[in-house]
Amino acid sequence: MDDEEPRPKPSTGPGRDLRALSVAELESYVAELRAEIARVEGELAKRRDVRSAAEALFRKPDG
Repeated sequence: MDDEEPRPKPSTGPGRDLRALSVAELESYVAELRAEIARVEGELAKRRDVRSAAEALFRKPDG
């Protein structure tokens, strides 16, 4: 379908229209995004730890 209409920008989250936000709202939004990044990085660290443990468990012994 080549006749797709452009999607409207979301009202929240990444890609949202920032022009209507005040400085305080933008600062708050940045703080929310940083908190979300920290949460995602924490989850990544947990998953990497689990993966490393599984790899160590199933690794063939040398020799």
